[in-house]
Amino acid sequence: MANHKSAIKRIRQTETRTLHNKYYAKTMRNAVRKLRALTNKDEALEMYPKVQKMLDKLAKTNIIHKNKAANIKSSLALHIASLTPASK
Repeated sequence: MANHKSAIKRIRQTETRTLHNKYYAKTMRNAVRKLRALTNKDEALEMYPKVQKMLDKLAKTNIIHKNKAANIKSSLALHIASLTPASK
């Protein structure tokens, strides 16, 4: 265990940040999972910008890597393109 005041503070800060980052990463994973589970193209198209924004924010703050965000967005776009439009 650290003995310096600054090191003890850094440990507290790291724990707080880790908890914060885990929450947002898990929320993103759940949103991606929900979007991949959708079979209705209209619903998927409505949800995609929200998930895309979430991915971009996480990549910007280095919670996930920018290439991972790009790969997920790409695979989601392919998934949405493969869906058939809902019959009217």
